[in-house]
Amino acid sequence: MAEAPQIPDEAETRARWGAFAWTEENARKAKEVIGRYPEGRSQSASLPLLDLAQRQVGAETQTQGWLPVPVIEFVAREIGVPYMRVFEVATFYTMFNLAPVGRYHVQVCGTTPCMLAGSDDVMAACKNHGLVKGRTTPDGLFTLSEVECLGTCANAPMVQINDDNFEDLDYDKTTAILKALAEGREVKSGSQTGRTSSEPAGGPTSLTAMVQENHDYRGEWA
Repeated sequence: MAEAPQIPDEAETRARWGAFAWTEENARKAKEVIGRYPEGRSQSASLPLLDLAQRQVGAETQTQGWLPVPVIEFVAREIGVPYMRVFEVATFYTMFNLAPVGRYHVQVCGTTPCMLAGSDDVMAACKNHGLVKGRTTPDGLFTLSEVECLGTCANAPMVQINDDNFEDLDYDKTTAILKALAEGREVKSGSQTGRTSSEPAGGPTSLTAMVQENHDYRGEWA
């Protein structure tokens, strides 16, 4: 499933990111994050600070962002723990990219519910749009990954692109989303067939009065 990340040469990485520091705005956010935890528990801030750092790298590179080793080292210094303690977090969670990615990181779920619902068609649409699994397109726009369950099984098949989920996909809907992103147009996240709240295909079949209002059923159940 997973492909080895294409990590740049260490000398190149350190030359580019060795002096990484928070922006003024992110420094305020980092201080707020660290302040949430008791003294001696600052390691708990690893995950939110890595996310903040990855987003800053993304803003500076016009991509989804990634975590060069010097940036992980910076986060470790910020919370006063050994580098390895933070590196463990970065390598455990797939939300963190350990190698550069494109502006849009397309993560196609290939787990059983999505596979049975047509994730092969979603992957085919990506391939026919020039995306190669584990690689970034030459224009730097897209990186394609196949991942395990992303928790939207009821609306399968789905993909996650950066922070957004796109659900109820097929070949044509996936192609339309990729084309819109490539052209700089806005795309609608969520279900691509209009479903909400993981309701059954065709609309809700129970508690239907709750669709429009917070209906009180208690009198009807008595």
